[in-house]
Amino acid sequence: MPLTHFDSDGQAHMVDVSDKRVTDRIAVAGGYVKMARETFDIISEGRAKKGDVLGVARLAGIMGAKKTPDLIPLCHPLPITKVSVDLTLDPDLPGVRIEATVKTTGQTGVEMEALTAVSTAALTVYDMTKAVDKAMEIGGIRVILKDGGKSGRYEAS
Repeated sequence: MPLTHFDSDGQAHMVDVSDKRVTDRIAVAGGYVKMARETFDIISEGRAKKGDVLGVARLAGIMGAKKTPDLIPLCHPLPITKVSVDLTLDPDLPGVRIEATVKTTGQTGVEMEALTAVSTAALTVYDMTKAVDKAMEIGGIRVILKDGGKSGRYEAS
């Protein structure tokens, strides 16, 4: 399958979606921030000096989804109808698991918006706690589910 963001001359371009049907679309992405136990305890006990880490990261993720076309050069600006970002403390990691759901009714999908939401939320967790743990690891960022449009449903295994 050819890459859609390149024209016949190999030049990057924005995909023309004007002939695509308008459909309901959803994307869910996930990822994590792995950290030291001490950092996990600071977040879970609400002792971070910068404030509510998970609350601020949730808002940052929502904002990130809305700003995706400003950050990713070939993304279409879309009428996003829903963004939710869930951050869950996972003592086994230890760290924070992040899942973002983005919905639209439009001519192209919202996978990039969901991935950007997770990435922005993860970076915000890092930013708010880096004073105590510069070795945090951000990882596992991927599309978990995508549905709507011509290519149909995708679910990660």
